[in-house]
Amino acid sequence: MTCVLQISDPHFGTEQPHVMRALLQLAREQQPEVILLTGDITQRARRSQFAAAARFVSQLPAPVLAVPGNHDIPLFNLVARALNPYGNYKRAFGNNLEPEYVSDGLLVLCLNTSRPSRHKDGEVNRTQIARVAERLSRAKPDQLRMIMQHHPVRAREQADLSNLLIGYEQAVPTWVDAGLDLLIGGHIHLPYVWPLHGHQGESGRRGWTAQAGTALSTRVRAGIPNSVNLIVHHCDQGAHDCRVERWDYIAEQDLFLPAHINTLVISRPG
Repeated sequence: MTCVLQISDPHFGTEQPHVMRALLQLAREQQPEVILLTGDITQRARRSQFAAAARFVSQLPAPVLAVPGNHDIPLFNLVARALNPYGNYKRAFGNNLEPEYVSDGLLVLCLNTSRPSRHKDGEVNRTQIARVAERLSRAKPDQLRMIMQHHPVRAREQADLSNLLIGYEQAVPTWVDAGLDLLIGGHIHLPYVWPLHGHQGESGRRGWTAQAGTALSTRVRAGIPNSVNLIVHHCDQGAHDCRVERWDYIAEQDLFLPAHINTLVISRPG
């Protein structure tokens, strides 16, 4: 069985220490194989905020893969934004903005969808689309095939249509047809799981997207508390069992507790 913890939008600079402690406890209890940090790690991309994030990550009990979000690029320091937009990010999380994780049961492909030339919108280009599709097509049948990025590709609320990843219309069906099972993201602080379709639409193969809320920040939305996703996957003789569990921080108990479970139907391209 494979267990993955998704942490998104902690926005260090607005983090809450008591929620941090509860999240560390959850991670230690669940013992995930890998932890995925899907962007907006900081509030203003300051060196001190990245340092605080790195200290938190160092206490987690599993390897951590991260991608930057729009908040991880300087907003007010225009010189840094133009000449070294990922300088502070790289100091804390390394030079590779698109790492990859591979195990017997899991393939995670990371995409940097942030763009220094844009204020908050994300974008995926043709090179990224083709590279990810090619890698998905070479995955092993038993692996859960995941993409992690910051920006969403489906909107549940009308107000979030403007937040959708630029280029998603080309990327999503290409990736689903290539074998994508689950695309995870953040950005809008609203957790939900929705289906994704390939070029044949609803009559063809289906993948999924799981959005996460903000893990640690005071910037919660729609009355949903701080939350994270726990992704659990098992494959037995070609039959895939996968679920996305949303765990919410419950202030009265000072714990993250399960709030909702989505069971995903996983199939392989014909």
